[in-house]
Amino acid sequence: MTFSTVNRDDLKAFIEWFGGNNVLTGDTIDEEYAHDELKTVHRRPDALLKATDEAAIRRLLAYANERGIPVTVRGSGTGLVGACVPVEGGVVLDMTPMNKILDLDKDNLTLDVEPGVLLLDIAEHVEKEGLFYAPDPGEKTATIGGNIATNAGGMRAVKYGVTRDWVLGLRVVLADGTAMDLGGKVVKNSSGYSLKDLIVGSEGTLAVIVKATLKLIPAPAKAISLLMPFSSREAALVAAPKLIAHTTLPTAVEFMEQDMWKYSESFLGKNIPHDEHAAYLLATYDATTEGAVDEIVECASAFAVDKLDAHDVYLIDTDDRKQSVWNARGAFLEAVKASTTEIDECDVVLPRSQLPGYLSFIQDLSESTDLRIPYFGHVGDGNLHIYLCRDDLDEATWKEKTAIAFDAMYEEAAKCQGLVSGEHGIGYAKKTYLRRHSDARQLELMEAVKTAFDPKGILNPKKIL
Repeated sequence: MTFSTVNRDDLKAFIEWFGGNNVLTGDTIDEEYAHDELKTVHRRPDALLKATDEAAIRRLLAYANERGIPVTVRGSGTGLVGACVPVEGGVVLDMTPMNKILDLDKDNLTLDVEPGVLLLDIAEHVEKEGLFYAPDPGEKTATIGGNIATNAGGMRAVKYGVTRDWVLGLRVVLADGTAMDLGGKVVKNSSGYSLKDLIVGSEGTLAVIVKATLKLIPAPAKAISLLMPFSSREAALVAAPKLIAHTTLPTAVEFMEQDMWKYSESFLGKNIPHDEHAAYLLATYDATTEGAVDEIVECASAFAVDKLDAHDVYLIDTDDRKQSVWNARGAFLEAVKASTTEIDECDVVLPRSQLPGYLSFIQDLSESTDLRIPYFGHVGDGNLHIYLCRDDLDEATWKEKTAIAFDAMYEEAAKCQGLVSGEHGIGYAKKTYLRRHSDARQLELMEAVKTAFDPKGILNPKKIL
């Protein structure tokens, strides 16, 4: 498909709708808008528009649809698969200025927000009211629009699910400029096909989100984390599903080996307590009363030591311990990036029972390709984050080795009944692997959905499919 480039007449129209200060071109566009956080995909837009309101967005999309100008929606740019990069040029629509929290409805336990609101601001706003928005992706400076667009998961998915489970309603603008409300403040909905759920996870390829209605619940009274060291990777991974099946469901179960703690220690310049063990599970429990949490923690701790062969269980309950351990866990991605010259990332998701064998495969792959491949995982939901590190490889060798490694990782994941992405999406970087490991009829249906929403293909072209 051939798209139009932005010309002077287009810019005049954009300035009329968005205002002169919100339309940038050429060298006035910051380089960050040409890539996402990982920087593996790169392309500058013809024009950058800073979203101001729904009316301007509706006029833009109707016009771009008529002219054949591609429009790529962007939040904070914290993605890792190039979804917000304008690979066909055209317009980048920056949604971060639309960052108002619109309404907190305590009767219906909902929160209405614009798409540019940051995840950390949502948490702060609702928690001071004794309420809780459960999705907890690692990047708290991501926008809620970006979270919805990728169906972001995070550590609390074991107990609370992913972003899709917490989006009750959306207001969107379609490719032709039509605005539409999908879902709403209702708790359940069996009214035909769920178009709202198609938008969640669509990475800006079907519509532009201009408002979201999020589900809230009363905040847990208390949450406590347990750090459980094990003698080996296999012992920790075998223990994880047994821990999840025992007593009360954990909020999160994270897995890491000693080398990931060491990367964080080096990156943060701080020692992490109990860093001498081979592998760890980091489990969190919450409940509506403090007494219930204490009882759960006592039971889980005894089970881990007596039945799962954990060396010990360390209670992460003081402010200092929480800050030390969770800051280190939160720094894993940045710590790996700091340890090398360039990284690429794979976030396959597998049945939990397949994790031990799959990570043994990753160890063998690291040796056979002579690539350093650190990893950690949301082991509670089977989602692994695997990093390929360039170190001192020249570019040609790096590209050759990563191509071999990615082919092998996704092939093995398919053999293990896994899927290409657990929470980062497909974007531009991973669409080859989605096609390779998806049923042909499924791909036909996805393409039909894309065509139904966006017949001219102007919304975030060359992404996902």
